[in-house]
Amino acid sequence: MTKRNKIIYWIATLWLALGMLSTGIVQIIKMKEEVDMMAHLGYPVYFLTLIGVWKILGVIAILIPKTPLLKEWTYAGFFFAMSGAVFSHLACGDGAKEFFGPTLLLVLIVISWYFRPAERKIVLV
Repeated sequence: MTKRNKIIYWIATLWLALGMLSTGIVQIIKMKEEVDMMAHLGYPVYFLTLIGVWKILGVIAILIPKTPLLKEWTYAGFFFAMSGAVFSHLACGDGAKEFFGPTLLLVLIVISWYFRPAERKIVLV
């Protein structure tokens, strides 16, 4: 892995981890804005706890060494959650402001996944 790719990976991964951790915490503590947003999107409030816990666990999985299979599942879960968020906002007719965050996280997910080091990839035999 080149030094350039390693830098790209770590910048994208750390921003991804920060974004997922911060939104996960906000969802777990059920900030009023998050509760209102979930109601607007038509989801039950208990989804906040579920999504928040999984985001925090996902951040841990992405950052710990080894466990390439767990990382693959985590990237997939993050991708499904954020693409679902984007489409939920679009379906409700929300503007760009509401789906900018999930879209940015989607970009970071793809960059982090694409540039991950070989020891963080699944080796198919």
